[in-house]
Amino acid sequence: MGDLIVFGDWGTSRLRLSLFDGDAKLAETDGPGIGALTASPAETLLQALAPWRAEHDLKRVILCGMAGSRSGVIEAPYAECPADAAAWLVQAAELALDGLDIRVAPGLAGTAANGAPDVMRGEEAQIFGAMALRPDLAQGERWFVLPGTHSKWARVRDGRVLGFQTFLTGELFALLTERSSLLMGADRAENADESAAGFDQGLARAQEGHPIAALFEARSAQLRAGRSGAWAQGYLSGLLIGSEVAEALRGADTRAVTVIGAAALAARYSPALAAGSVVSETLSGEACVLAGLRLFAANRS
Repeated sequence: MGDLIVFGDWGTSRLRLSLFDGDAKLAETDGPGIGALTASPAETLLQALAPWRAEHDLKRVILCGMAGSRSGVIEAPYAECPADAAAWLVQAAELALDGLDIRVAPGLAGTAANGAPDVMRGEEAQIFGAMALRPDLAQGERWFVLPGTHSKWARVRDGRVLGFQTFLTGELFALLTERSSLLMGADRAENADESAAGFDQGLARAQEGHPIAALFEARSAQLRAGRSGAWAQGYLSGLLIGSEVAEALRGADTRAVTVIGAAALAARYSPALAAGSVVSETLSGEACVLAGLRLFAANRS
């Protein structure tokens, strides 16, 4: 075995860990997010790593995301924007846990276009990782879109994150589909055609504005137009994503963005961006976050 190291992205809803020997991935696993723990973060992490530690002499773990929040394994600072990768790397938090050397990436703190304070944890690893993978993205002015529970729109110039805006799109979708009255009964079976039709209708409604009023159509269309739960769920996704994109583009003077995230979710942003006459490319969120975490391994002090 060579240089064994564990890289982890610990979000609100999911923990993702990857075991590497140099550049070779040996294994991966996942676990509960910080928002769904039944034990302490330290106990949860050790439990997730236990099978690998039984087979390997693990020493190094590098984490990003909510692992560095007040509810995480150790509170990591925020690097203040404007920030480049060098300013981000030097502010990692470190702790020793049951013989493990753990480093937790800092988040970023900045301001939105209206001057309001904003923060991120985890997405910055994807941004800096994207620029490590694609050095051309560190040249000139760029906009990065990072869909998720808390979607981020980040403005970057010459490799420095200048500022960003958070949209609660993913969390709102979860709340509306799981805890509101908008989806009726148990009619939510997977139906790709129905979901796609609903998504397209939601995008169209988003272009009209007034998303708060448009939300109730998810329910009324089931009551009065024979729409299914799958249609309504797709409609809510299209309405929320379309509204996010429309609002973000009012403050982002750009016609091109780089979307970083899971392929299925990123694909939902492409038509919404195209509706705003914006050209987009998509990068793998997993590949970018690993590249960002590898910057810490390369800068080990």
